[in-house]
Amino acid sequence: MEEHISREEAVELLKKYNQDPFHLHHAYTVEGVMRWYAEQLGYGEDVDFWGLVGLLHDIDFEKYPEQHCIKAPELLREAGVGEQMIHAICSHAYGLHVDVKPEHQMEKVLYATDELTGLIWATALMRPSKSVQDMELKSLKKKYKSKGFAAGCSREVIEKGASMLGWELDDLLQKTIEAMRSCEAVVNEQPH
Repeated sequence: MEEHISREEAVELLKKYNQDPFHLHHAYTVEGVMRWYAEQLGYGEDVDFWGLVGLLHDIDFEKYPEQHCIKAPELLREAGVGEQMIHAICSHAYGLHVDVKPEHQMEKVLYATDELTGLIWATALMRPSKSVQDMELKSLKKKYKSKGFAAGCSREVIEKGASMLGWELDDLLQKTIEAMRSCEAVVNEQPH
């Protein structure tokens, strides 16, 4: 994977365009989830790259929601982010805002887990613990099937992502719960 900006530079860039605590929490969560998947899927040498893609994936969403992943390349290039990372970041909006198709396994993981992390977090907030640590797959599936719950989290995108990866939906859900467990404490320590 190409050279990329440092995590410190990426956090600074993220905060330049995102101030909402919800968006920052989501960025840190997706960063942690991507790092977990990199390790689990045998891409340990690229864990930082995967993490930065997760951290910066919604760089333009707060300020430019109508131009999501259309404005991102400009903002990222200005900050010195390489083309490989820009492609990876923009691919998560494939079919929604852009025609940048997820090709690498990392891009497919981002596509599949972006919406899903929001659904899992919303489910966690309904629990007495407010945590994913004690969440079970059956609890998530119950909320997943409820169309009115976290309606902004596209089930269609999640299912397309699982299909792109060649995984059963339950496998994607379970793995992403585990990924969020692995980074929950670190995410909660981040300055939002």
